[in-house]
Amino acid sequence: MRIIAGTLRSRTLQAPPGIATRPTSDRLRETLFNVLAPRIEGAHFLDLYGGSGAVGMEALSRGARRVVFVERAASALKILHANLARLGLKDGFEIHSGTVAGYLRNEIRRPGFDIVFLDPPYDAAREYQNALGLLGGDVRELLRAGAMVIAEHRRKEILAASYGELRRTRLLQQGDASLSFYAVNEPQTEEHGGEE
Repeated sequence: MRIIAGTLRSRTLQAPPGIATRPTSDRLRETLFNVLAPRIEGAHFLDLYGGSGAVGMEALSRGARRVVFVERAASALKILHANLARLGLKDGFEIHSGTVAGYLRNEIRRPGFDIVFLDPPYDAAREYQNALGLLGGDVRELLRAGAMVIAEHRRKEILAASYGELRRTRLLQQGDASLSFYAVNEPQTEEHGGEE
């Protein structure tokens, strides 16, 4: 794995051993950040199920103002700390060791996020519903105006079109993986026009 672009471009990263943690591939990360390019500079970025930290570190490399990593697996946390040290990163990030649901419920009064990325283990399908349900419901205040929530998932696993106030705006598929993009469902205003 490597950082694809930005100030840390081409720097290599470690991945946790085994298959429990499945890092986002370089190719899929590039696709993700091509979409996020117009909004990454100065963004507050939340990397849920952070694993090796590759996605959040890519965000820092490309100019994110603040990245928060949330990860509970001890082996992944060890690699996350090692990768940050390897890149020489000392500020601009926070690491929270614990569950995603616990973090979301406890951080509700903290400054919000412009971009939220979540990539739970593929075998923990219920985590998608839990995290997206919270972000679209009880902890929606964590999302700043215009925020984007992105979930990486198996191509064959179809996520819901909406979770509370979140609605899917885009679905990108690449190989066996997919990226579902969600935004807060803004109230629709009726438009009248055209010929009668």
